[in-house]
Amino acid sequence: MKVRISLLLLLATTISSYAQDIRLTRFPGLQAEAYSYRDTSNTIHGRFPGTGPFFLVYPDTRCDSLQAAQLVTETGLDELMREYSGMVCVMNPLGETYDNEADLAAYNDFLAKVRVFYNLKVIGIGAGATFVNQAIAIQAGAIAGIASIGGKAGKTVGASPVPAFISGKSSKAVAKTFISQNEAQQRRKEGGRTYYANSTDTLKQVVVSELSYPSLKDAMTDAWNELLCKNYRFNNYGHTWYNGCNPGEYGDYELEPYIMLEDLAITRNVVVNNLIGLGDFLWYEYFPEATLQAEEASIPLVILLHGNNNDPRTQAETSGFIELAAEKNFIVAELEWQGNGYAPMGLDGIEQVVYELLKKYPQIDPSRVYAEGLSAGAATATGLGIRKSHVFAAVGAQSAGLFHFRYAFGYDRTALLNEAAQKRGHVEVGYFSVSGVDDMVVPWITPENWETNAFFSAWQGYQTLNGMEVSQTADFSIDSTFGIELEGRETIQTDKRSSMETGVLLKDGRPLIKVVAVNDYGHWNFKPASRMMWDFFTHFSRDPVTKKLIYTE
Repeated sequence: MKVRISLLLLLATTISSYAQDIRLTRFPGLQAEAYSYRDTSNTIHGRFPGTGPFFLVYPDTRCDSLQAAQLVTETGLDELMREYSGMVCVMNPLGETYDNEADLAAYNDFLAKVRVFYNLKVIGIGAGATFVNQAIAIQAGAIAGIASIGGKAGKTVGASPVPAFISGKSSKAVAKTFISQNEAQQRRKEGGRTYYANSTDTLKQVVVSELSYPSLKDAMTDAWNELLCKNYRFNNYGHTWYNGCNPGEYGDYELEPYIMLEDLAITRNVVVNNLIGLGDFLWYEYFPEATLQAEEASIPLVILLHGNNNDPRTQAETSGFIELAAEKNFIVAELEWQGNGYAPMGLDGIEQVVYELLKKYPQIDPSRVYAEGLSAGAATATGLGIRKSHVFAAVGAQSAGLFHFRYAFGYDRTALLNEAAQKRGHVEVGYFSVSGVDDMVVPWITPENWETNAFFSAWQGYQTLNGMEVSQTADFSIDSTFGIELEGRETIQTDKRSSMETGVLLKDGRPLIKVVAVNDYGHWNFKPASRMMWDFFTHFSRDPVTKKLIYTE
């Protein structure tokens, strides 16, 4: 494959037909001349846009907007954007050719202007690949993956690890620095490619291709399939990721697996159903192929609830529950419970969706139905556990609890606490509460805010419901993190930068409430806590006839 593609030849092709689909516009406010396009499709059949790839392309030669659009099509990035709800930006050098120092400064200007990154894929072609290898790779802490096609080698020293796909005549020489910075070792060699990976973090990987690709699209397709689709990059350390940060402010972004459903053998169904005659409900069903061969009433169901006005694929693709479903063999459904273009469900509508799923999938065990939510979805899950206790054996709340607003997310707090008090001594529900200590969106409990704190209020609500002693005040001399006395108190180190503080509240020796604080973490899901939440759920079931909660060791 010739890397230096003649732009005149490209323009000679049917550019006008592409322009109807891909029309790049000047990226505002940057030092460099750059042209971008975002997939603005609102299709419910695509992927969660929050972790969609952001392709930052450094071309072989300078491009105007039409040439940039043609390059996007020539590489096949237009198709990847549509399928994975992504964005592309073609970044020109400041001059006629690349200057490592000046263009690296322009790249840092780009990072500072955008501030929020989660799946930044840097693509270098020809001279652009040489610039990426020699300059950008040195500052790769926010980059989810690099594809270097036809460039020359760089000499990175002490650089951040970054997944990389290398192709072209100098691929072996180029790969050496990436292999070094990922501390990777050769794993296998097949199909004209050599695969390297870090021994403890397999997402730190390098794929070196010695194949001769007939086109840029073939090279990019291979780069996507073999490496770029494997992960995104995420930084919620010390702050909340969607509030953004300056480059390097909170250190390297963490590598997270990007969910490819086919690799997990997970099937997804998109359902639009006017279930109760009040308008269309929207939800997503995810199930391992093995569940359809399971015996009747043998598979758990987990209902996922996204955060306030989030995309209804948020929890499925970021919480860790899809990976757990593939590993543990259970069904997941994420609901567009707020509506957002569809009918809002409310707590009653969520209950009806559960009944619809039980009817549709007889493999589901009605005694093992659980709910998990993020932020506003966590508040909703908290309400479900009290109001719909006959449906759910246990619920989990990530980054929220029971708000003190007069009416929020389908219920009034006072009314819910009254319901918990009325059921006290008759009803029990397992409750799992987790949040980042550095959460400024829904602040963690402190000596100053405990009286109106959403987490403390939720713990009180479930202590009331479960017939347990209710914590009337928070006492941080007892526990400086939680303000209440817990059993099984421990600190758990994770494979992330954040550790977890945890403990349980017991009734008759059974841990009916489990609380987790994630140190140095902001407002979002934390996958190690999601695994802990699932493990907590598995102890609880509800007799489908008597509705009595059953706890199993």
